[in-house]
Amino acid sequence: MTAASTPKTALLAGASGLVGGECLRALVASPVYGRVLVVTRRDLGTQVAHPKVEQLVVDFADLAPRAADLVADHVFCTLGTTIKKAGSRERFRDVDFTYPHELARLSRERGAVHFSTVSALGAGTRSHFFYSRVKGELEEALRHMGWPSLAILRPSVIAGKRTENRPLERVAEHLLSIAPPTWRPVPAATIAAAMVALAWHEPPGVTVVESRDIPGSAEPGKA
Repeated sequence: MTAASTPKTALLAGASGLVGGECLRALVASPVYGRVLVVTRRDLGTQVAHPKVEQLVVDFADLAPRAADLVADHVFCTLGTTIKKAGSRERFRDVDFTYPHELARLSRERGAVHFSTVSALGAGTRSHFFYSRVKGELEEALRHMGWPSLAILRPSVIAGKRTENRPLERVAEHLLSIAPPTWRPVPAATIAAAMVALAWHEPPGVTVVESRDIPGSAEPGKA
């Protein structure tokens, strides 16, 4: 960013999660952003204590009444859960499709020009796996919103220290650490850094970054 540039506003949803927490740290450290609006369902207290950060506590199931506050240049969505944690497929779909979709719609209507989201390896609307199909449906919906710049990252297993206990993911992370690059775990901090770097450049159209490319070993593919 040059001295004459105007600092941008970033909107982050999912700051309490693994990737979201790393994304928050990257946004706060970046000179590109003068303000970071953290949209969250509960008060995060000292986790978001920084002069740049403003916290907006919302009900994601009823986001429209707070639409006037969802004003930003770049939107980073790291919302996500597991079917086990959600308790049902319906609830999982709320968190991984409905909430991100509504956030994207409302923030785009208020002038945001870049949207970045964490999808998953193998995401697709025709996937036989419910998790991957929901992720694919969100990707497809976002593509039709007319974002000037849309970034979709598709990591394999996300590596990092979580607050909640996910033993199966820890086992998968260990086993996949020696797998081919396509399947290897990707550190949460690496995903966050890639999201922020892409936003800086605002690549036009849709940019899909597959898991093997997230560390920067290859150029993101255009879709």
